[in-house]
Amino acid sequence: MAHKPINPPSVRKPFGAYNHGLLIPPGASLLVTSGQLGISTEEKIPTDVTSQAELCFKAIGAILEEAGMTYADVIRISGFVTSREDFPAYMAVRDKFTLDPKPVSTLIVVGGFTRAEFLVEVEVTAAKVF
Repeated sequence: MAHKPINPPSVRKPFGAYNHGLLIPPGASLLVTSGQLGISTEEKIPTDVTSQAELCFKAIGAILEEAGMTYADVIRISGFVTSREDFPAYMAVRDKFTLDPKPVSTLIVVGGFTRAEFLVEVEVTAAKVF
């Protein structure tokens, strides 16, 4: 059994490309990531949220791959941005990386991160039946 999307008709449809819930089958392996920031392995931090979000999602992709998983196994994404105006740019990057069934997703505006240059942080939970 694959991850089953849960979107009851008694709950408003999702605002974007995500599901309200995902039912995970018994026996699934679970992977939880730390929040990934928009910084390259060369310690470079882009100045825009799109480029930083792409670095976050690429880092998560490498973690997934190391665990024998892909973005199809992601069941939850938590995104954090420092500006409400960055929602569309962040969500465009998120939607580019996510696969079906779409994961559940939360996006929160925060006051900042460990360094003022960071504009976005992303963490995921993934589950896969091996």
